[in-house]
Amino acid sequence: MTLSSNSDSSPALTVDPCERRAKQLNIQCRCVSLNREAMRAELCPQKDDVNLYRMIVEERPHLLAESAVFVSETCVQRQRAIIAALESVIVMPSYQDRVLEYAPDAAKFTPKACGVFFGYDFHLSAEGPQLIEINTNAGGALLNAILARTQKVCCDLEGGGLSTLATCETAANDQEQAFIEMFLEEWQAERGQQPLRSIAIVDEDPQTQYMLPEFLLFKKLFERYNINAVICDPAELVYDNQALWRGNQRIDLVYNRLTDFGLEATAHEALLEAYLAEAVVVTPHPRAHALYADKRNLTLLTDEAALIDIGVDAKTRTILLSGIAHTVSVNPDDSETLWTNRKHLFFKPAKGYGSKAAYRGDKLTRRVFGEILQGDYVAQSLVQPSGRQLEVENKVVDFKLDLRHYVYKGRTQLISARLYQGQTTNFRTPGGGFAQVMVVSCRDDEIRN
Repeated sequence: MTLSSNSDSSPALTVDPCERRAKQLNIQCRCVSLNREAMRAELCPQKDDVNLYRMIVEERPHLLAESAVFVSETCVQRQRAIIAALESVIVMPSYQDRVLEYAPDAAKFTPKACGVFFGYDFHLSAEGPQLIEINTNAGGALLNAILARTQKVCCDLEGGGLSTLATCETAANDQEQAFIEMFLEEWQAERGQQPLRSIAIVDEDPQTQYMLPEFLLFKKLFERYNINAVICDPAELVYDNQALWRGNQRIDLVYNRLTDFGLEATAHEALLEAYLAEAVVVTPHPRAHALYADKRNLTLLTDEAALIDIGVDAKTRTILLSGIAHTVSVNPDDSETLWTNRKHLFFKPAKGYGSKAAYRGDKLTRRVFGEILQGDYVAQSLVQPSGRQLEVENKVVDFKLDLRHYVYKGRTQLISARLYQGQTTNFRTPGGGFAQVMVVSCRDDEIRN
């Protein structure tokens, strides 16, 4: 086992003026850009409709951050290069053969659909962006599209000589259209030109989920495009007569928000059976998680010898090894080394999600460390997140931040940030939550100044 820290071993990059300006804005800008009035108008309930504004802004007060986050154009370009390098490796048969060895049986089935809303999560270290994980049912994209559309313009960017790039390749007003087209692409990959009539948004006990408002937003979005949509628990689904049903409604496509990534639970048998029989289109699906999001994959992607063995070229290896937080599998035989180095490590369950059961090594007790050794964990070099200072209740508060690229077919659709305090993102920090990303671009004359 080799343990290393990218943040300790790499020389600091020269900070360009654009990077310096973004950092300065994250410290000095105190603008409150969350436009509650515009969001209220956006989410205003129709007759007999659910009050989404109340659910999102009032009942979940730490879901949306008060202010935007600033990132340099150079930093975003590096993130996109890391994503492109990863995508080029993940399609390689030699890589797929390696990671499917430890994947659940359902991942061996190869659908034509790619999978919606892959989330590439980055910390912004002093040496550049570092990928810390990939998620395949990343939530928040539709919420962030609405947030971007209803934000106030930051005063630091009004007439200040700085320009901003769009946070995505699609204008904010067209983002929902892009999401619909993505789901149609998933459907057409499997069914050609057959009409898509129904979608089930599936999660366990969805009415109790923190992200229920987004489920409701997707339901309304699908229905605006004349697609029947339901939100349901997988136990409500029945596989019968070569079709998946929810009551009397035949389901064409499942938008999968489950965290049982291999559909291995008993309650998911009907969905799994229909999926394997190609009776329903499921997106994202078990194979997508196995190829992209199993944390054990990062041990391969940050191991130069393994990358050489599967045939990854030198340029791509360099991007991956410098752009992904170094990760190793936790082996009880390495307990002494892991414990000694724990302050520089972050421990994550291999099939984990949403920071559940993840631990910073410097916070570990011996008891929890013993549980980690007996579990299926990886240890990742600790990459300290960058920061954002805001004024909350008349006090200057330090936040940590990470960046998420929502990616479909290797293309970034939207970039968002999450502001938080504590070990991990938690949506419990006053003033924190999902934040709009302002991408700062400096012109030559600004650089001279």
